[in-house]
Amino acid sequence: MRLRLRGGRVQDPLNGIDGEVRDVWVEDGRIVPPAAAADLTYDVTGCVVMPGGIDLHSHIGGGKVNIARMLMPEEHRRHVHAGDGGRRCGSGHCTPSTFTTGYDYARLGYTAAFEPAMLPGNARHTHHEMGDIPLLDKGAYALLGNDDLFLRLLADGAGPAAIADYVAWTLAATRALAVKIVNPGGIAAFKYNARKLDLDETAAPYGVTPRAVLVCLADALTRLGVPHPIHVHGCNLGVPGNAATTLATIEALEGRPIHLTHLQFHSYGTDGPRKFSSAAAEIAALVNRSPNVSIDVGQVMFGQTITASGDTMSQLRTAAHASPKRWMAMDIECEAGCGVVPFRYRDRSFVNALQWAIGLELFLLIEDPWRVALTTDHPNGAPFGTYPHLIRLLMDKGFRDAALATLPKAARELSILPTIRREYTLQEIAIVTRAGPARLLGIEREHGHLGESAVADIAVYREDPDRERMFAAAHLVLKGGRLVVRDGVVLEPETWGATHVVRPGFDAAIERRVARFFADHRDMRLGSFVLADGEIEDDGRGRIVVHECRADRSRGSLEE
Repeated sequence: MRLRLRGGRVQDPLNGIDGEVRDVWVEDGRIVPPAAAADLTYDVTGCVVMPGGIDLHSHIGGGKVNIARMLMPEEHRRHVHAGDGGRRCGSGHCTPSTFTTGYDYARLGYTAAFEPAMLPGNARHTHHEMGDIPLLDKGAYALLGNDDLFLRLLADGAGPAAIADYVAWTLAATRALAVKIVNPGGIAAFKYNARKLDLDETAAPYGVTPRAVLVCLADALTRLGVPHPIHVHGCNLGVPGNAATTLATIEALEGRPIHLTHLQFHSYGTDGPRKFSSAAAEIAALVNRSPNVSIDVGQVMFGQTITASGDTMSQLRTAAHASPKRWMAMDIECEAGCGVVPFRYRDRSFVNALQWAIGLELFLLIEDPWRVALTTDHPNGAPFGTYPHLIRLLMDKGFRDAALATLPKAARELSILPTIRREYTLQEIAIVTRAGPARLLGIEREHGHLGESAVADIAVYREDPDRERMFAAAHLVLKGGRLVVRDGVVLEPETWGATHVVRPGFDAAIERRVARFFADHRDMRLGSFVLADGEIEDDGRGRIVVHECRADRSRGSLEE
């Protein structure tokens, strides 16, 4: 069937289209050139047409997500979504069930979301859980940098080629799209009673520094040509004064591509009487001067949520502020750790109010929207359902200033937010929620745009000066050319997206080293660790899309 979306105002940054009124044609699930006639036409005159949204960093699957659900059962009692019209039921808001995740994202006009912290030993569970999320493409980033085999290779001087082979093998074995690092070396050191670790401190038991871990993994991904740069949750998350570590981390990479995730949590100074302040201006200035750096913000929004992280150091500190008063943490055999802490961000709290302002300062001070992704680090800063409110804060200075005026005076006095006049345009919103994440992940050939041969993932919004209302419920959402949502109602509840992976080449000799390590040190056998494609593609729910790696790509700007 040939479809035509007629008369909409198109925002398609990857193709340089900014508000042009034009038709979009779809056939066999792809964008196609205009034709003489359409089998079905949707009149979207006066509406805004964008590619489907892409959330580059959202915790949607894996062990800690299920622990978060178990820690907040009352949330699932309060937020029950009954099935209707054949739609599967679900529950939750901060920790939504799989079907609720898919439906709620689709209502917002999103058609893809990526799990940023997949423990390799838990990859099978993560993929099976993501496979139960309808209406979204998915992918996951494998956690490395705290696992014992990597740290042994680094400490033993195994060399760049061997480490790159191990990274490539891990990506292939876990069917991952990218590599994530959490508190580099710090989670392994936590198991030996370390409770803090800065960039150039040596960590037990291997005597390596976070700087060495970061540089080694960044070089490995460059050597392999993995499109997405090393996805970095740095040292000292949430600690006043951690901006110094963030600045040093950017400098340490010496021009290597790096993606700094949930940067808001790493942009704190120590000015003021409470020794807690915003360092967003200094961080943003360095990011602006560093074309090798991309970021997502991890915006804090007020209300109940739950924090789920591989950073056990940080979660141990946060546990004292748990709301409600319950939490858990664990060390995970030979790989990493996990901490889950319920949390309520309060608009009357000086610290929480300043965190809210710091995130917005980063959004507005970093000049290049192509290197910024809109996130709340779901659910750590807030559930993804707060995105429409966040979009309005970015697009409407008057609304933003009015919100700031309600916050504690002590927080307002330490924020430069009132002096920032920038308002995001619709094109910039399309960049930070669609085109930019697609480019940063290396999936922009077929996703994140409306050009010929792109996958027909499309969101249509009714124009509304209240941008929160506009983005809260898409008028139409097409997934692979199928109409799946109309005015907030899910029409095709069991439409399944693809799973995105990379498969860089590696020397098979590394498998012998891995096999010896598993035999000597792990309870899990190697045969149970490695996934097969058929496990993900089971029942047609996880069609695998392999993205090209350009081995030995040169360092430099993310724009190259």
